[in-house]
Amino acid sequence: MPARRHPRQPTPWRAGPLPGTAGPVLPRRVATLSVHTSPLEQPGAGDAGGMNVYVVEVSRRLAERGIAVDVFTRATSSEQPPVVEMAPGVTVRHVSAGPFEGLGKADLPAQMCAFTAAVLREEAQHDPGHFDVVHSHYWLSGQVGWLARDRWGVPLVHSAHTLAKVKNAALAEGDEPEPRARVIGEEQVVAEADRLVANTAEEARQLVDFYDADPRRTLVIPPGVDLQRFAPGDQRQARERIGIPADAVALLFVGRIQPLKAPDLLLQTAARMLAVDPALRSRLQVLVVGAPSGSGLAEPQRLQELAVALGITDVVRFLPPQRAERLTDHYRAADVAVVPSHNESFGLVALEAQACGTPVVAAAVGGLCTAVDDGVSGLLVGSRDPEDYAAAVRGVLARRELLAVGARRHAAAFSWDRTTDSLVDAYAAAMSEMRAAAETGRAARQVARGAGERFRTPMRVRAR
Repeated sequence: MPARRHPRQPTPWRAGPLPGTAGPVLPRRVATLSVHTSPLEQPGAGDAGGMNVYVVEVSRRLAERGIAVDVFTRATSSEQPPVVEMAPGVTVRHVSAGPFEGLGKADLPAQMCAFTAAVLREEAQHDPGHFDVVHSHYWLSGQVGWLARDRWGVPLVHSAHTLAKVKNAALAEGDEPEPRARVIGEEQVVAEADRLVANTAEEARQLVDFYDADPRRTLVIPPGVDLQRFAPGDQRQARERIGIPADAVALLFVGRIQPLKAPDLLLQTAARMLAVDPALRSRLQVLVVGAPSGSGLAEPQRLQELAVALGITDVVRFLPPQRAERLTDHYRAADVAVVPSHNESFGLVALEAQACGTPVVAAAVGGLCTAVDDGVSGLLVGSRDPEDYAAAVRGVLARRELLAVGARRHAAAFSWDRTTDSLVDAYAAAMSEMRAAAETGRAARQVARGAGERFRTPMRVRAR
């Protein structure tokens, strides 16, 4: 093993450049790379999830601050227009790279050359300096961002969102490990990025410990929640709108249907609750909002078949992914939101539910330990045992009103405005550092040239 280049723990991050660099300069335009999923896609199905929400919310707020954003994403349909204005100041560019349909994330590395060429071609149509920063999301985008950074001479800020080594350490049953090619790709991006954005302190430590990231360039910037959209409301009215009884005991799962998210654990939990209290069956409602994704596509009916095997089809409702306005009704209608994932880099669903005043029962893994304040806004479960989840759900139901207050208070500490402000500071710091390095390099070259002039011996020409 080579000697480590960096101390093992990230240092506390402060806005602004690294010590000894010039003052901050704000960006005018950011190139945001989201290769494998478009911010225009509906979260909760396919490859669309929390990362899509992140890109949408941050891009809009950057534009509101006068910073234009171009989001580059791979076109997945011939019907998609090449350019879409997502919001004033935010342009989504659908890049043709490989066949439109039928490509999973595992197939995309072969299309990175085509995607990168299209990104570089777009920048080449403008005057030099068109983009001030590249912000890449997920490792595939990081590979493109690395090349763009070198070509354009601007800093690369990278958000991993998930890490292969962390996922492989906590695989769900039936899930396949992330390939070695992804691990290598992540290692390369971590080594090249000017700033690494981690959702939590735990993710920052994972970047340092598992990927040898430079702690000085590893920043902890938590995601946020739209506190105006996801807010408390009348539970009875919300239940009327989504069609569940006013006196129901409602448990809610929101997310992609795949082993990693573990919706099966919620169904097993409901079965255990009914086994202990059969009278609960007349009131229990289990809402599963989402669609098959990832390895879940191999068995799209697996969850429905599990409900049949457990004998709980009468209390379970499977619903497609919901738009944000409709999703808010589901959060408000629920008594408890359950997030039993094997791993989460953060867990936006947990934060959205709490912002609506709904306590959460979640796995004590990854970013969920930050997204949920254990004992205050919900309960964290340290095992995969349905009995433990059932006990946690009963514990939340027993003191739901108190936990609802804690949930709203905890969620209020997170906002997309705060996330965006921190990202702008990170962009400015990386730009200032790169500018200072360039000035130092120019000064060193001038000194070297001056020294060469002093030691050069003049040539004398003698007349013959």
